[in-house]
Formats: sequence, structure tokens, C-alpha cells
Amino acid sequence: MAVSDWPVWGTSAQLVITDPGGLDVARAAVEATIADIDLAASRFRPDSELSRLYEAAGSWQDVSPLLTRALRVALDAAEWTDGLVDPTVGASLIDLGYDRTFSLVQSDGTAVPVHVRSAPGFRRIELDDDHHRARLAPGTLVDLGATAKGLAADMAADAAAEATGSGVLVSLGGDISVAGPAPADGWAVAVADVTDLSLPADEDAAQVIVIHSGGLATSSTSARRWRRGGSELHHLIDPRSGLPATGPWRTVSVTASTCLLANTASTAAVIAGDAAPEWLRTRGFHARLIRGDGSVVYVGGWPRAAPEPEKET
Repeated sequence: MAVSDWPVWGTSAQLVITDPGGLDVARAAVEATIADIDLAASRFRPDSELSRLYEAAGSWQDVSPLLTRALRVALDAAEWTDGLVDPTVGASLIDLGYDRTFSLVQSDGTAVPVHVRSAPGFRRIELDDDHHRARLAPGTLVDLGATAKGLAADMAADAAAEATGSGVLVSLGGDISVAGPAPADGWAVAVADVTDLSLPADEDAAQVIVIHSGGLATSSTSARRWRRGGSELHHLIDPRSGLPATGPWRTVSVTASTCLLANTASTAAVIAGDAAPEWLRTRGFHARLIRGDGSVVYVGGWPRAAPEPEKET
């Protein structure tokens, strides 16, 4: 095994590969994938395709196959979560002070106006997949954070595995995708009750689980927090109000067939609130949900920590 870590997107990227001789080639593939996603889909870069699409709101614009894919998975995620995960929350995030890459957001600041308003809605994004064109309704600011990081992890893992023929694990801030031949005993992953996305997960891990394929993602209201006018804010926005989600869960971790799917489900669960365990169970997910008081709910086949005083759903 060989491991490489480096900072990216205000958090940490980690690459683990079963063949140490392929580490440099695998890292180059991962870095290239992340750079391509960033240039296509970042709302923080004025030169990104997504920023140019916003500037041309109201008219059809040609977009790359990569941005087409990023927009398609975001729209699909919004559809199957019934709008719990909605890419049109960008304006709400800016209203609340998340107007630049998170590492540059001030941890405290003056009060911000509170706009209790729903997101414009994902149907204000029109996408012509066949011809790689998109159109935003005026005033629709897109943030792809709930899906693009998972997509990037999946694409990066696939690229690294294809480039080396080895088994690889790619973690972007704790959102994990694996590809290629897995180790005989699987990939042991430390799943954290996250408080700082810039730290490796094992810094404050609560549980180690094993995955053999697919992905794992964690969404948390304890990470990416800041203050404005004495109010505690976080980045998981409820599209129905335009405000940070206020449900009972501080951390939700989900495994799925892809990191993209796991990330979408974990985000939706935080926003769904009390309904989250049933929402996850009926869709066949395996998950661990941690309440604000530290108590845990397990869904599906997620392994129970020992000792086992926790509630099962």
C-alpha cells in the first residue's frame, strides 16, 4: 500500500493505492480529474464554465461534456430526493456569507440579512444533454457542492485505477470512492463524527468499517461552520427555507454503489430531519446517523459499534 495526501478545495485529498509503484501515476490522474471538475463546475472561479453560464442566464450556452455530466447528476439528485438536494441554493449560501472558497470564509462576522425563502428550484435549470447546452433562468445561482465532490471522487478513482491497473481509494474531505481490485480484506475506512474537514478522518474517528466497492460519504452540520452576528451557520442548506438545516442530525454517513450516490443521500438525510432513517431505509441505504446529543441510529446493514446500546431502524 502507498498513501499520498494534499490539500484541495479547502479540505484534504487522500489517495491510497495497492501497488506503491503506481502512486505517482495515480496521483497525476486524480489531480487532473479534480482540476477539470474545478474548472467546469466551481462557483468560486470567475473563469469556470458554471460562472460563465450564470453570467449568460436566460440564454442557451454551449457547455462541455464534463459540465453537462455535472449538471445532469445534480438534476437527477434533485429529482430523486424530491428537492431535498437542490443545486439552486447558491444565492442562499452567498446570503449567509459562504461567498468564496470555504478556507477564505471568515469564521466570524457581522450579522447578515435573513432571507426566509425557498431556493428557485432545480427546474429553472434547462439541460440539453444531447447537444451539450444549458440555460439558467435569470437569478438562478447554482452550487454543485452536494454532488460535484462525490462525482469528482468517483471519476478520480476510476481514472487512477485505469491508469495503473491497481486498486485505489480516493478521499476528498472524507467522501470516498474505491475502484480497481480491492485488497483481500477490503478497504478499512475510519468514519468520523466530523468537526474539521481539513483533517484526515482518523483524527477523530468513531468507527472503522470495511468497504469492497462503491463509495462512502459523510455530511455534517459540525463541519464548515461560521458565525454571523452571533448566529451559528453551516453549509447544508434546506432548499425549502434557504437557511441551514435544523434537523436532529449533526452527522450522517452513508455507503452506496458510488460516492456520488452516498453523498447525495447523506446530504438529503440531514435536510430530511426526523424522516431521514425511514427515507434511507426504504431506499436500501446503509447508514449511521448521529444526533446532536451524540446518540446514534443505524440503518440497514451498517455495522453496529460495540458495545451496542444504540437504536436500530
